[in-house]
Amino acid sequence: MQYLSKRRIAIGALFFFMGICFASWAARIPDIQSKFQLSEGELGTLLLCLPIGSMLGLPIAGWSVHHYGSRIVILICSVAYALVLPLIGLAPSTWILVPTLGLFGMLGNIMNISLNTQALGLEDQLGKSILASFHGLWSMAGFTGAGLGAGMILLQFSPAAHFAVVTLLSLVIILCSQQFVVADKPGAEKEGGLVLKKMDPLLLRVGLIAFLGMMAEGCMFDWSGVYFKKIVEASPELVSLGYVCFMGAMASGRFITDKASHRFGKIAVIQVSGIGIFLGLVISVVFPSLYTAAVGFLLVGFGVASIVPLSYGIAGRSKMYSPGVALALVSTLSFFGFLVGPPLIGFVAEWLDLKVSFLIIACNGLGIVLLSSLGRQIFSSTTTIT
Repeated sequence: MQYLSKRRIAIGALFFFMGICFASWAARIPDIQSKFQLSEGELGTLLLCLPIGSMLGLPIAGWSVHHYGSRIVILICSVAYALVLPLIGLAPSTWILVPTLGLFGMLGNIMNISLNTQALGLEDQLGKSILASFHGLWSMAGFTGAGLGAGMILLQFSPAAHFAVVTLLSLVIILCSQQFVVADKPGAEKEGGLVLKKMDPLLLRVGLIAFLGMMAEGCMFDWSGVYFKKIVEASPELVSLGYVCFMGAMASGRFITDKASHRFGKIAVIQVSGIGIFLGLVISVVFPSLYTAAVGFLLVGFGVASIVPLSYGIAGRSKMYSPGVALALVSTLSFFGFLVGPPLIGFVAEWLDLKVSFLIIACNGLGIVLLSSLGRQIFSSTTTIT
């Protein structure tokens, strides 16, 4: 049991390392924009490199984890991910920066699939749900990375120097954790290969739930500040309150998701989460004052918190595919939601109103409740850990 506890700490440290690397990059985006004198549109185009790289990495992740096991993929890609970060700060031109960001996004998603596969194996050994707490560590690393970035900016560290410090810290974490990343068996009896294939009913339903959850999550990431500025009409110093409420609730919610799902079951928690997303957004639209909108965003954060980790937990126990392939399939579908949601908000807001956009996303919560209710029999027959 002591060894399993050390494994849990080590895998959690790797999730934290990934989160702090990503947050460090995000904290210096304004500096990257200034360095290359990018307009808002040019910056938006540049930022697409990460999701494009992530999408390219998904089928590679499923194939590599299936054929070689998650340990070797984690050890190689974690070091590569850490070393690519300072290259972003050192890029002399956008021609170099574009493929570097694409590679950063690709390695990040390969790590995402392989680390979640490793975490699912540990779940099976412990006999209880722990995946959401790992995602919570990733979220907490986001706060840590943002704070570290603010400190580096205050000390006038260049992005390259800042990223180099984070890389050194990351390499120490990887070195200390690697002995507890176990060698799982490559897939043999289940289907593998690049994840360009038809989903079974379970994975399709789980993928749609993750799609709706990630769409809501992406919208909150990109539009929380705009909503508080234009609809809530918050003062400048409070414009970020909605984002802070959402992120804080999502991070803390992931630390209680495992205990809640162990006590009440994954499906019940997903259903309550869907209701939280719906009610939170409706409250924010119907009562768009500072305090009620903040409460609404808190509810959305708690609702979103459980969707991805619980969806991954169910998908990883598919009877048709190996864990790496199943996770990549569901992650591919969910990631489309993350990409589609924010632009959808913008199009509808320009055509109608930002409130209408948020009401449309509120319906995602009802969709999650419906899909999880209709799929109760399928989920129950497939998952062994509730």
